[in-house]
Amino acid sequence: MRRLATFRRARGLLRDFRYEQSDPARFYGALARDTAAMVDAVVDGGIEGAVVLDVGGGPGYFADAFAERGARYLAVDPDAGELHAAGLAHRTTVRAAGEALPFADGSVDACLSSNVVEHTPRPWEMADEMIRVTRPGGTVVISYTLWWGPFGGHEMGLSHYLGGHRAAARYARRHGHPPKNLYGESLFTVTAADGLAWARRARGARLVAAFPRYLPRWMWWVLRVPGLREVAATNLVMVLTVD
Repeated sequence: MRRLATFRRARGLLRDFRYEQSDPARFYGALARDTAAMVDAVVDGGIEGAVVLDVGGGPGYFADAFAERGARYLAVDPDAGELHAAGLAHRTTVRAAGEALPFADGSVDACLSSNVVEHTPRPWEMADEMIRVTRPGGTVVISYTLWWGPFGGHEMGLSHYLGGHRAAARYARRHGHPPKNLYGESLFTVTAADGLAWARRARGARLVAAFPRYLPRWMWWVLRVPGLREVAATNLVMVLTVD
């Protein structure tokens, strides 16, 4: 993964982030390709031919990106509205909650969650389920946005530093409607410390890598500094190998 973490990649992802609301196909298409490349890089032997389960797959942008790399892609998402938001076909998607995945123990080669942890009130129950459905020797990849980072408020911008409820109210006043990600209902405070603490106590898997997803590799050192990492890392990736 280190070879992919360049300044050029970071700049491109930040540029595309501006289009999340106005041109979601551009943003999520680029994010899907980047996610597939990231998972391919951290899975031993790559994902060609592997069964990859995407927990919180959303409107379907990721399916083609993983298929292009030869993966056998599956996704789950509990929100019917989110599934149909882009009008894309869902060929391999199951409507289900991440905290109760409808798959047998050890049934997939790799399990991914990209920017979902911050949208569920019980993220570590979901993470435990991801370990359960992944085969021994398989890989679990969890990537999520840190609340205290500049993108923690999502479309609410930096106003989330005023508090989640205040940020939501401010957004509603400015735009005439509530934000898509409503604090306390579909957006929650989650930190790097939370995720790393879960990874250390996780049963059935061990943490093999952790890095800031959107930063170039020469900035990865920020993850080693408590406090600073909550603001500067912006998005934490945890890679675990299942025992």
